[in-house]
Amino acid sequence: MDKQQQKLTKEKSKSLHTDKKTYSRKIITGSIIATIIAGTPFLFYLYEYVPEEPSWDTIFGTYTSLEYESVKTGIWVLMTKVIPLLLSLIWFFTCRHWWYHVLIIPIVMFSFQCIGALNDDIRFMDEFHIIYLLPIMAIVFPSIYLIRAKMFDQINDADKTMEELEEEFMIKPKTFWGKVKQYF
Repeated sequence: MDKQQQKLTKEKSKSLHTDKKTYSRKIITGSIIATIIAGTPFLFYLYEYVPEEPSWDTIFGTYTSLEYESVKTGIWVLMTKVIPLLLSLIWFFTCRHWWYHVLIIPIVMFSFQCIGALNDDIRFMDEFHIIYLLPIMAIVFPSIYLIRAKMFDQINDADKTMEELEEEFMIKPKTFWGKVKQYF
């Protein structure tokens, strides 16, 4: 009997240790995400420290702004695209609702806008990006509608709550890379 109790005590201490470990990992991850979100205004206003010249030498290389004629304006345009992209990505990877796949659409839109902001040869930015989004929207919208329809069918046939159905349809990868691999 003593050996059995010792074994149970060891198992309980192991599970408590792993629970504390996962809890502390969640706290650290949440703190990093909250810091990034809280720091987005500071990230946005980094363009204020960029010189108003047509070319800027940095440790990463030389950036020449041909279209905007000022590096400061070019970085400002880029920041207006990067910050919403960053916030959309955080929302996508932390969202626990069944509809989070819809967030792919603004993520792709902001990605196209970032590429357009970096490409100095584009004269009319943000004009035809909807054409590139149409295939993605053609996949995401019907799949979200089908998930929603299946959920409401199960609500009408069963005595499950909406939260239980969301749990059932939710795909939960264990790691950050697991979540990334899920979409590629």
